[in-house]
Amino acid sequence: MDLQAVVDDIQALMSPRLGEGNVADYIPELARVDPKQFGIAITTVDGQTFTAGDAAVPFSIQSVSKVFMLTLALGKMGEGVWKRVGREPSGSSFNSIVQLEHEHGIPRNPFINAGAIVVTDMVLAGHKPREAIGEFLRFMRYLADDESITIDEKVAKSEHLTGYRNFALANFMRGFGNLEHAVELVLGVYFHQCALAMNCVQLSHAGLYLANRGTNPLTGFSVWSPKR
Repeated sequence: MDLQAVVDDIQALMSPRLGEGNVADYIPELARVDPKQFGIAITTVDGQTFTAGDAAVPFSIQSVSKVFMLTLALGKMGEGVWKRVGREPSGSSFNSIVQLEHEHGIPRNPFINAGAIVVTDMVLAGHKPREAIGEFLRFMRYLADDESITIDEKVAKSEHLTGYRNFALANFMRGFGNLEHAVELVLGVYFHQCALAMNCVQLSHAGLYLANRGTNPLTGFSVWSPKR
């Protein structure tokens, strides 16, 4: 299959429709993003990368960061992760608080906000927030094999100033004993991980270990076991 032709065709199909959608406005800084941007990158496990459009334009990866933070947590805690967060679909909005009360502060999975906040709390263990943020940033640079990746401080600050629902989720779980660190510290790390700025190419490289049984084929580094 000619993947370059595929991504070129996708871009051609998308071009007349750019700007139709709405950017996220629940975080003020995200509301400033140009809605007419479109980028795509595909990297195969044999190391070929195919791009089209604005694939080199960085953006805050937001909830995509949850996958990578879970990888860090599993490396630290092993199967102990699953004592504090479930592995089931939630059936609710990503930022819902409803199930937490019924399920005693144990989030359904690591990819809804409540679950991701608990995972961040695990990674924070033994660290100051600045150290945990640094560990995450180094890990992402390692996965993407790119030292230029940074955190968008404006987005992180914007999230912190408007993250009322995330504060509610975190305090709720703290009340049930499922958050071990102060809410302000955990969310400080969480908002920074979501504000990590990457482009499509970097992100396609960073996720390769998920497509290659735990090993990054570009670098040969083992990230985690095939079983995990």
